[in-house]
Amino acid sequence: MLKLHCLNQNPKISQDLAAYSLLVFLLFSQSWPSIMADEKVAKQHTWQEAFKILGISWNSDGTLKREIQIPMVNATPSVTDPKNPPVALSTDIQLSPKSEAYVRLYIPVKPPTDTKLPLIIYIHGGDFVLFSASTVIFHEFCNNIASQFPAVVVSVEYQLAPENRLPAAFDDALKAIFWVKNQASYSGGRDPWLDYADFSRVFLLGSSAGANIVYHTALRALDFDLRPIRIRGILLNQPFFGGAFRTPSELRLIDDPYVPLYMCDVLWSLVLPPYANRDHEFCNPISGGSYLGRVPRLPRVFVKADEGDPLVDRTTQLVQLLQEYRVHVVYQHNRGGFHGIETQNKTVAQSLFNAMKNFVYSTRITYDDESRASY
Repeated sequence: MLKLHCLNQNPKISQDLAAYSLLVFLLFSQSWPSIMADEKVAKQHTWQEAFKILGISWNSDGTLKREIQIPMVNATPSVTDPKNPPVALSTDIQLSPKSEAYVRLYIPVKPPTDTKLPLIIYIHGGDFVLFSASTVIFHEFCNNIASQFPAVVVSVEYQLAPENRLPAAFDDALKAIFWVKNQASYSGGRDPWLDYADFSRVFLLGSSAGANIVYHTALRALDFDLRPIRIRGILLNQPFFGGAFRTPSELRLIDDPYVPLYMCDVLWSLVLPPYANRDHEFCNPISGGSYLGRVPRLPRVFVKADEGDPLVDRTTQLVQLLQEYRVHVVYQHNRGGFHGIETQNKTVAQSLFNAMKNFVYSTRITYDDESRASY
């Protein structure tokens, strides 16, 4: 599950995030029973337990009722209070008049006029089943990327499971990439904010479930000619992957307060296609499937993991796979930590922003880039 910390300068937002962190802590500490480090014991947990923690329940029509609501915030397209300006400017753009799909576009409050900015396509987290691009924690995360890098950010609103199981989220992320391509080529006009973007320096970024979506979307995008845009790298923060075989870190942290094994199993049951098990490539990217042959064509990859995250072994396995295929990987493997540590530790959050900024701004167009990828 993703719980992104956002370094914000708005006291009201800070209070909202603090209240949310307290709510999550109380839910985890009071509602989750102790789990023995024995998978047979873990299997005794029920769907009802997982649903209670996730704050979801079934509606009569088979859709989910999402009961725990983190505040959603409107975009901030202009500075209305000069004494308390926003961290960045943002606006919502509908992708099609026939669809409710939209992206939230971000630029710095004072974008540079003498240089173009990298464009970051961001995919939010939430276990594939929760939250929105307008959820406050993701909104503030994008604000900070736009202002600190600086960059133009396109935050994608995608369809949630189980109403729309995978690959629906991959499809929506790919549609957002095509929207950026059309903006770059002036197909149907261009939003003036995108005049600040360098379409030859596009990056895909996601955390947790969003990182899973980014990885698969990057592989799918290789089938298309996306010129004039060029995807120069992908950034995966604590990617949410799984598998039928339990890794040592999953068993070591089976009673983790953030991503316990039994709840991951429930989530994958909600997210994967009905015919699929946890070794399907959507869940387990090293299991084989149709995507492996495309891996060598990926651009540079930034990966961040924490030793205290049950998913850390999955992340390390993916890094090893990428390296075996000679993909350039920057792997930030931190001691300690936990899944979503950025929500509670400002120092760690700032370190993540700095590392991602360095990756984006150190990425240069090389002959190898041109020969590897067909974006």
